[in-house]
Amino acid sequence: MKMKITAYLVLFLFVQQAVAQTKVADNFFRDFSYEKAAELYKEAIKKEDSTEHILKRIGDCYFNISQLEKAEFWYNKAINKYPAIDTEYIYKYVQTLRSQKKYELANDYLRTFNNRNKKDNRIKNIESFNIENYNQLTNTEKVYVELENLPINTKYSDFGGYEFKDKLYYYSTWVKDSITDENELYDWNNEPFLNIFEADIKIENAIKSFDNSKKLNATVNTKDDHEGLVTITNDGKTMYFTRNNVNKKEKRKYSKEGTSFLKIYKATLSGNTWTNVTELPFNNDAYSCGAPALSPDNKTLYFVSDMSGGFGQTDLYKVAINNDGSYGKPVNLGPEINTEGNEKFPYIAKDSTLYFSSDANLNLGLLDIFESNLLKIKKNDTTQVYIKNLGAPFNSPYDDFCFFIDTETQTGYLSSNREGGQGGDDIYAFGKYQCNQTISGVAYDDLTKEPLDKVRVVILDANGKVLDTYFTEKDGKYEFKEVGCDKTFTVMAERVVYRPDTKELKTTPINGENTEIDLYLKPLIIDNEIVINPIYFDYDKSFIRSDAAYELENIVAVMREHPRMIIKIESHTDSRGRDAYNLKLSDRRAKSTRDYLYSRGIEEDRILSAIGYGETQILNKCTNGVKCSDEEHEFNRRSKFIITNQYK
Repeated sequence: MKMKITAYLVLFLFVQQAVAQTKVADNFFRDFSYEKAAELYKEAIKKEDSTEHILKRIGDCYFNISQLEKAEFWYNKAINKYPAIDTEYIYKYVQTLRSQKKYELANDYLRTFNNRNKKDNRIKNIESFNIENYNQLTNTEKVYVELENLPINTKYSDFGGYEFKDKLYYYSTWVKDSITDENELYDWNNEPFLNIFEADIKIENAIKSFDNSKKLNATVNTKDDHEGLVTITNDGKTMYFTRNNVNKKEKRKYSKEGTSFLKIYKATLSGNTWTNVTELPFNNDAYSCGAPALSPDNKTLYFVSDMSGGFGQTDLYKVAINNDGSYGKPVNLGPEINTEGNEKFPYIAKDSTLYFSSDANLNLGLLDIFESNLLKIKKNDTTQVYIKNLGAPFNSPYDDFCFFIDTETQTGYLSSNREGGQGGDDIYAFGKYQCNQTISGVAYDDLTKEPLDKVRVVILDANGKVLDTYFTEKDGKYEFKEVGCDKTFTVMAERVVYRPDTKELKTTPINGENTEIDLYLKPLIIDNEIVINPIYFDYDKSFIRSDAAYELENIVAVMREHPRMIIKIESHTDSRGRDAYNLKLSDRRAKSTRDYLYSRGIEEDRILSAIGYGETQILNKCTNGVKCSDEEHEFNRRSKFIITNQYK
C-alpha cells in the first residue's frame, strides 16, 4: 500500500511539473518568445499527454515565426487528435499546406472548414479554390517583373520600403557590429528592435542605388521599442508612423492581459529633423491601430486595426483628415475588403488603387498582396468591386506585405520572408516592364536567292493593323524593334514586279529575344514571260471571276511599272472535251482576260494579241484518249503572258 501511495505521489508531482512548465511556456508565448515557448511546450509533452492546448500552441509558435513545415506537423497532430478543434486552426493548417504547394490536401481541409463555417467571408467561392487557379497564381510566364533583394537588407528583419522624393524610408533593426546587450533584443525573434531608417536614392543609367542609410532622429525612434510603417504628406511636412503603446517615459505600456497594442503617431518636419511626435486621437489602449497610409489627396488616412465591431481578426479602416487638422470617426472599409481573417498593410497608389495584404481568399499561403478598385468607385456607381491576388512573383508561399508602387514609373517595393532572402524579412525592389523582342530577317529574290533592296516590309498585329514599315537596302535586311512578347504577328514583304511573301509568327514570352524570319519574293518576270498563279473560270464560262481578277492585278502592276512593255496573251485547255469546242472556249477566255486588262487602264496597243489555243499545245502525255489524273490535266490549263519586246 505504501508503494502505491508513493507511485501516485510521483505521478502527481510529475503532472504538476508538466502543468507548471506549460504555464511557463504560456508566459513566453504571451511575450512573443515563440522559440523558447515551443521548446518548453515540447518538454511538457514528455511529462503529460499532448493536450489540445499544447499542440495548438506549438503549431502557433512555428506559424508565427514562419517555420511552416514544423507548424504543419503540429497542427496536423492537433486536428487529428481533436476533431472538434476550433476551426481557426483548420484554416491555419490550410495556410501551412498552401505555403508548401500541397494544394489538393489544402482544398480538402478548406471544404471541412467551409462546411463548419458556411458564412465565413474568407472563402467567398469554394469552387475557385482549384488547382488550375493556384497554378495561374504561381505562373510567371506572362508576368514581366524584375524583383531585386535590396543591398540594404541585413541578416535580421528589414521591411516596409516607402519612397518619398529622393528618400527610401524603411524599418530595420538597430544595426551594430555585434549585439551584446540583451536589453536591445526583441524576445519574439531574438533580434534588435525595429526603428525607422532612411536612405538616399540615386539614379544612374536608370538604375537605383541606396546610400547613406541611417536611423531617423531619436524623437521618432525609441531605443527599447518598435517603430515603423511610415507615410508622408505630399508637402513633406507631416509623417505618420506606427509605434508600440508607450508611456510618457517612452516605456512600453501593457493592458491587463499583458498585451502592448500598436498606435499611430504623427511627427512634423522642422528643418531636417522630425519633431513634435503626437499620438492620434482615435488610438485606444484596448486595441491596436497601425500601418497608416494616406490617400493621394491626403484627405483620408487608412490603417489596420483589431478594434471591436470589425469583420475579422484585423480589418482595414479609414478616417477623414479635416481641414483644421482634426480627425473624423474611423470607418471600416466593409465586407468587400475585410474578412474573418487578417487584412493588413494598406497602400493607396496615385491612381487610387488599393493594395493590401490578406491571409484570406485564394492565396499562396500566409499573407498575400491583393489589389482592389474599391476606392475608385464613386457614390451611386454600380461598378463591381473586385479583389485580385497579384500572384507570383509579387506573392510567394510565405508572408508578402508592405506593397508600394509608383504607378507612373511602375516601380516599387514589397517585403517578404520568402526563401532566398538575407534575413527574416527583406525588402525587394521591383520594376514592371514591357516585354519586348526584335523581329528581323532578310528579303530575298526567291529565284536567284540574292538579297533584294527597295522591299517594303510591314509588320501587322493579330487584327491586321499595320504596326510598322521598313524599306530594305542592298543587303536586304529589315528589323522591327520593341515587338510585344507572346503575341501573334504577320510580316509581309512586297516589291513591284514580285509576288509578296507573307509569314505569320508568334513571339516567345522571354524579354529581349530576337526572331529571325527571312522572306522570299517570287519574281513575276521570268525570262520573257510574266508568271502568275493559274487563273480559273467557271465551267463552260469565260467571264473573269474575283479570284482570277486578283491574280491579273499582278499583270497590271508589272505593265504599269514598265510602260513600254508589250505582251501577247495565250489561253490553253486540257484535252477533255471536244477539240473544236475547247478551241473556241479558250479563245473567249483569252479575250476576256485582255478586256479585263483594258478595263484597268492598260492601252490596247500594248496587248499584241489574245488567242486561245484549246488543247493544241498539251505539255504532257495527257492527249485525247490518255487516262490522266486531275492534277495532270490541270497542268495543261494555263494562261500565258508573253513579253514581245525589249521593254526596259
